[in-house]
Amino acid sequence: MVNLTIDGKKIQVDEGTTILKAATKAGFKIPSLCFHPVIEPYAACRVCMVETRIRGKSDLVTSCNTKVEEGLEILTASERTLQARRLNVEMLLARAPAAEPLRQIAADLGIDKTRFPVKDPDEKCILCGLCVRACEQIVGASAISFIERGEERRVSTPFGEESEACIGCTACAFFCPTGAITVEDKYGRKVIHDEMFLGPTTAIRVPIRQAVPMVPFIDKEACIHFKTGECKVCAKVCDREAINHDMEDQIMEIEAGSIILATGFETFDARRIPAYGYGRFPNIITAMEFEHLVNASGPTGGKVLLSNGEEPKAVGLIHCVGSRDENYHAYCSRVCCMYSLKFAHLLKEKTKASIYDFYIDMRCFGKGYEEFYHRLLEEGTKFIRGRVSEINTLALTPDEEGKLIVRVEDTLLGVVRRIPVDMAILATGLEPSVDHNRLAKTFNISCSQDTFFLERHPKLAPVSTFSDGIFLAGTCQGPKDIPDTVAQAGAAAAEALALADWGKVELDPVTAVIVEEHCSGCQLCIGLCPFTAITYDKDKDVSIINDVLCKGCGTCVSACPSGASYQKHFRDEQIFAEIEGILSI
Repeated sequence: MVNLTIDGKKIQVDEGTTILKAATKAGFKIPSLCFHPVIEPYAACRVCMVETRIRGKSDLVTSCNTKVEEGLEILTASERTLQARRLNVEMLLARAPAAEPLRQIAADLGIDKTRFPVKDPDEKCILCGLCVRACEQIVGASAISFIERGEERRVSTPFGEESEACIGCTACAFFCPTGAITVEDKYGRKVIHDEMFLGPTTAIRVPIRQAVPMVPFIDKEACIHFKTGECKVCAKVCDREAINHDMEDQIMEIEAGSIILATGFETFDARRIPAYGYGRFPNIITAMEFEHLVNASGPTGGKVLLSNGEEPKAVGLIHCVGSRDENYHAYCSRVCCMYSLKFAHLLKEKTKASIYDFYIDMRCFGKGYEEFYHRLLEEGTKFIRGRVSEINTLALTPDEEGKLIVRVEDTLLGVVRRIPVDMAILATGLEPSVDHNRLAKTFNISCSQDTFFLERHPKLAPVSTFSDGIFLAGTCQGPKDIPDTVAQAGAAAAEALALADWGKVELDPVTAVIVEEHCSGCQLCIGLCPFTAITYDKDKDVSIINDVLCKGCGTCVSACPSGASYQKHFRDEQIFAEIEGILSI
């Protein structure tokens, strides 16, 4: 430990600590514009000057890169310190008069304006080099550097041209202390709707806010280290040393008595319907993108904005995008009507826009849903019954110039209407996840006609499958809203726990049997069995049925060419006896 004095206060700090860190730890504020804790101190701005006294010698030093010594006395606000600090700030003001943090420090020091000539009143860069060092030392891209000399010195890419070395990480803008570097859309758009995602978009994040356990992970696609091999700032600042960039994915085998499938859903890709213009017109967005737009933690702070940064004056909500359509999905996605009504309500709260809701049938099936629909009617939302045929920008009147034109057949009026809007929100439907078919084969379960997982019985066993011990929960079984998903998840958990509580498994009494004396060993039944319950015994040259796996479907019985397979309780003799019993009554 090192003993020192800061403005008359005696403190102890670790050896090797800089004066700036020691003063900050002791509660003294020393201004700085070029310091960042994860980058090696450079003392470029020289605003952090302090006066030091040791062994009868006094000196002015930059506190960010000067280390403490035993018996050192530090004066952070002496007249000599403040005089040097004012001079440096005045020179920086002449260089970058538009830098707001610099102007704040100048105001704290009592400086109204600089005595030196100002070249560019809009300049913000103070040439501190934080962006350059971040790009070189942290990112490892070296896409920007100092160019020119003297008064022409500035930060830029090589030869001032677009650099191929840039990976678009925006670290330069993040470390810039004065806002001289900003990240902007090259087409001048203020809001880029199709680049919005739900939840945080940093490289380190938790999967969702309700994740269990609440443990963050590193997204390799977004992490700078996995792009350049550098950075590792997270590992430097983690006191627990919990970050290891060298970890590899592992495949683990776990024995389980029951499995609950809750694989969720994918939203319909609106690009599959070219007539709706999604991806071609910037203000046509999907429901997920609008959900992020109105979120208070979203990129616009919850404000509903067009791509040019303005508030919309008219918004159209298009229902059943990808649902109830024989060209895509014939089924109803169930949630689209209600979240579209929610969007209409949020738009009324956040904007003064006219809301047009284009629907086929309003399906408000849940508790309190119909009342919410009538509330929207009272709020002034304009409901138009009819499927939207297309959205384009072809204006026929001056009022349609610069608008999105929604063409729709109003079935209540019996006419085709053209509705000009500023923003169109597509209520995309739900469809099975990408690896749905692969999972169905892996767990040996069936899919219904709409490709969702098939339950054992829609009423008597809505969470069970034909494979014992495998249960369904949520939208993997079919489209449903949150209350129904929660209820089904609870039922699936209860079914899984019931198996463990019983301590035994009940087998179906109706199973198939193979008479070994009659089996020819053709193995035709093995490939036909949907439950992989039949195996082949090479020693006996016969097929054998596993009673635990067999579900008594009868496929092997009907397909056996030698008649060696039969189904328990459904033998010919039993069927004939039942017929005779019925006829004899």
